[in-house]
Amino acid sequence: MAQPLVADQLIEQAQRATGLERFDSDSYREGLDILLADYNKQNAPEPLVERMANTVVGAIANRLKTTAYLESRPELLKRPIERPVFVFGVPRTGTTLLSNLLAADPARRSPLTWEIDDPVPPATTETLLTDPRAIARLEQEKAMLAANPEMGKYYRNSAIYPNECMFFMISDFKGLLWEGKGKLPNYRDWIFSTDMTSTYEYHKRFLQLLQADAPGVWNLKMPSHALWLETLLKIYPDARLVWTHRDPLTATGSFCSLMSLSNRSAVGHVDKEWVAQDYPWQAVEHANRIMDFRDKFGEDRVIDVHYADLMRQPIATMRKLYGALGDDFNGAAEGGMQTWLDDNPQGKFGSHDYKLGEYGLTPDGVRGMFERYLSRYDVEAEG
Repeated sequence: MAQPLVADQLIEQAQRATGLERFDSDSYREGLDILLADYNKQNAPEPLVERMANTVVGAIANRLKTTAYLESRPELLKRPIERPVFVFGVPRTGTTLLSNLLAADPARRSPLTWEIDDPVPPATTETLLTDPRAIARLEQEKAMLAANPEMGKYYRNSAIYPNECMFFMISDFKGLLWEGKGKLPNYRDWIFSTDMTSTYEYHKRFLQLLQADAPGVWNLKMPSHALWLETLLKIYPDARLVWTHRDPLTATGSFCSLMSLSNRSAVGHVDKEWVAQDYPWQAVEHANRIMDFRDKFGEDRVIDVHYADLMRQPIATMRKLYGALGDDFNGAAEGGMQTWLDDNPQGKFGSHDYKLGEYGLTPDGVRGMFERYLSRYDVEAEG
């Protein structure tokens, strides 16, 4: 049996690896302790426990590096982040596609996968796509897909594509990426009820680091921003909010399948009863919290984009979105998006197959869970 993970030991390991001691705050510690207490109960095999330890150490190390770099250039914390665009929604509803299209506009700035993972020193505008760290990651990507082509069916990403805010917010140890590391009921309940202010404060600090020498209007994406919109607006009061819509039957089946993969990679097995109970509930909670936000702040505070429209008429849909954002949909934006679409046709890596019945779920049951959402929005059914 693998040894349990101990927070103090992992923190010390990150400090030794980086040669750094200071954190900007201890806001990360409560979540880390709750996470490890739940994870340790699962008796995962030793190689997977070691992988989890490395992921935790990496998140802590990036926080240490971020803190040290911002201390060396404190003027960065005075630089504003103006009118950022946040894309969110029920998981598996096209947030990645929409974010990639926005990122294809040269006027926008997105946090790229490689710089999220290795943020210090930050890139310059000129080196965002050519930094040796980016090139090295692209080579690793090629090798990974060659060795395991199936991976492309589940999560289509690249070192030089925009990635989710989740991958740097995890350094505050409040995030659904951690919740996907198996059956973690205590961490799940905590993350859905805790105050996320410190996490969005860290989010802003991280962006202030990334924009040090590569500024721009930020394009940001994470489905679970949906859960904390009021907190998000406390930190980014002029944020522009975009909600992606898709048939919840398709989205829920895909979400359960993706999280089964995440659970298996973290602990070596899948508890399908847990998957069937946890992830449909989470999907509904995403929709309900956005609707609650709109009830309080008005429908117009959030812009709607439908996956069906994005698939059928991507350029026309993006032009309409730009009008709602108040941005200029110029030739450079359209050209960049069309090039991305041409390079990334649907099915490029194969299709992601999933079935609700695998988890004991039925179409009528899922529709019932989403009754409030489906009665409010005209979402095109798939299949």
